[in-house]
Amino acid sequence: MSSAGDGSVGIVGGGVLGLAVARHLALTRPGLAVTVLEKEAQVGLHQTSRNSGVAHAGVYYEPGSLKARLCRRGIELLRGYCQDNGVPYEECGKVIVAVDAGELPRLERIAECAAANGVPGIRRLDAGELREVEPHARGVAALHSPKTAIVDFAAYARALAKEVEAAGGQIRTATEVRAIEQLAGAVRVETTDAEVLELGRLVVCAGLHADRVAALSGDDADPRIVPFRGDYYLLRPERRHLVRGLIYPVPDPRYPFLGIHLTRRIDGEVLVGPNAVLAFAREGYRLSTVDRRDLWQTLAWPGFRTMARRHWRTGARELWHSVSRAAFVGEARRYVPELRPADVVRGPSGVRAQAVARDGALVDDFRITARGRVVNIRNAPSPAATSSLAIAEAICERL
Repeated sequence: MSSAGDGSVGIVGGGVLGLAVARHLALTRPGLAVTVLEKEAQVGLHQTSRNSGVAHAGVYYEPGSLKARLCRRGIELLRGYCQDNGVPYEECGKVIVAVDAGELPRLERIAECAAANGVPGIRRLDAGELREVEPHARGVAALHSPKTAIVDFAAYARALAKEVEAAGGQIRTATEVRAIEQLAGAVRVETTDAEVLELGRLVVCAGLHADRVAALSGDDADPRIVPFRGDYYLLRPERRHLVRGLIYPVPDPRYPFLGIHLTRRIDGEVLVGPNAVLAFAREGYRLSTVDRRDLWQTLAWPGFRTMARRHWRTGARELWHSVSRAAFVGEARRYVPELRPADVVRGPSGVRAQAVARDGALVDDFRITARGRVVNIRNAPSPAATSSLAIAEAICERL
């Protein structure tokens, strides 16, 4: 058994959140033994590397929420970090397009949130001004966020990991947590290879498995992670000129998803997507991937069944987008009319770890709980990657 007592902290999860927490601790608390436990063979393989690569400026989020505060703080820290460490980062800007007058009230509400959150450079565009920013986009009005950026989050994760190790921290890959026991003065963690570590504190940043690892520490079953797969298409190289930066629709306020949008990536590719469909496995990046345990836990959760009854029509539409390229591209054609199904090829997929409460509510804000010597990040969807350095500050204050 490995024991370091109060002079040690373990972090479960080697995505950008876990690595950001580990970096903050290693740099600000000299002498503290910091250990990252990552179940995969390398860091950042899941949500970190399979998102659209957008650094969000804080446009959408309810003023005063954790998302709003930590996103605004986080993007400033992220920009500086990327500049200092050679991580690709580009402020390409984003437009949110209202395609008809019926969407204008929602666009106005987003503008109010952005202003309240202190998002820099926000301005409203009429139809002509929209064409100046994005020549191929069409709508009656838009909101422009020039400081919204794109970033290579996989490279960012590697840079964080390098700093953790340089500061004396340890990153242990292929190390999955099997059991957590809270003792009077320590946390005992057992891994799948039967090793036992005794730590002073534990921070759980387990993403798609956040609820399971939290339950090991004695935390509540509510909320439960329900995985939603997001599929992307890629624009063919000869059609990438249709998009200068980021083009988004006005989102449906009932959901935490932002709708199918067009995203220029740091490598020059342009993504179309994602949709949001129930995944049959927590790491189910294909429609055909089924994990019986994962699927049973989703279907058995009362919150999922309530959510499904409320929103089955939306779910059916999203599933149709998964199987019909024309329907998928048709969503983006609403605001980029020149786009055609032949302009795209199949792209990557990601899985969003969406927390669903027992009453069926889709948990929107970040949710962080504490049980004894364990801090659990229970819900950290987008903009968690953008906010990671700010979330790390907040977590370390709790410790």
